[in-house]
Amino acid sequence: MGNTSQKRPLKDYRRRLGARRMARFSVLGLNTDRELIRSVARRLSENDLEATRIRATMRRALSGNHPKRGGILNALRRSPLVGVDLDLSR
Repeated sequence: MGNTSQKRPLKDYRRRLGARRMARFSVLGLNTDRELIRSVARRLSENDLEATRIRATMRRALSGNHPKRGGILNALRRSPLVGVDLDLSR
């Protein structure tokens, strides 16, 4: 891109992307994953509630820290009502 007439549209395009807090980048991956990666990027760029959910799910999946089993049972055991005799008869 040697002349100004080619640089100006590219500069304007990147400025508009920056105003939307977007960035253009490239990744390496399998050719078969191209549409998957594009669709994930498209959904994340919407930056709505669904995109937030997708981000959280992907971070959890990629971090390797899976939730421990028995979390609900442990929470119930920590409850302040443990050991209290409740009369649940009708």
